[in-house]
Amino acid sequence: MSKIFVVVGKSATGKDTIFKALRENRQLNLKSVVTYTTRPIREGETEGMEYFFVSRERLQELQESNKVIEHRAYKTVHGIWDYFTVDDGQIDLNTSNYILIGTLESFEQIRNYYGEKAVIPLYIQVEDGIRLERALHREKQQKSPKYAELCRRYLADEKDFSEKNLKKLGIYKRYENHDFDQCLSEIIRDMGENLSIDENVD
Repeated sequence: MSKIFVVVGKSATGKDTIFKALRENRQLNLKSVVTYTTRPIREGETEGMEYFFVSRERLQELQESNKVIEHRAYKTVHGIWDYFTVDDGQIDLNTSNYILIGTLESFEQIRNYYGEKAVIPLYIQVEDGIRLERALHREKQQKSPKYAELCRRYLADEKDFSEKNLKKLGIYKRYENHDFDQCLSEIIRDMGENLSIDENVD
């Protein structure tokens, strides 16, 4: 059975970097799934790479067409920002394995949609102090830093990724991203076991 690997974790844990490394790994041969958002595009992001950036009107059209697999809406200091996955032909479990970035909420909805055996979480973890330093450094690089939103997201993570919520979803395996190469190697090894391929991947 093909698999959908969902990279999850609090903000600034290195999810994007790990996701890109796994997506580019030739031996794993994973297809990425680009999700959608109604938030503004950030400096350094590319349409169709990190997300498809759409309007809330477009989201409503997709919902009315029953094309939305999972959906999350966040009330931010800049208004409501939506993140969602669309049944747009990107996923075909008869032909390929996939990888995407999500939240616990999106992971649960995708798992409910495709089945528990098909959807596997990759939970990335970093000590909170280091995570905050990383988030602040990243926000400073933006043309218009949104520090209030950074703080909201940081505090929301504490609630969203509580041990209670992780246990509820059966997520016990943690990948500590203090040393990137070591963390990536551990993830690839475990993914190789799930996909029944040689762990000596590049």
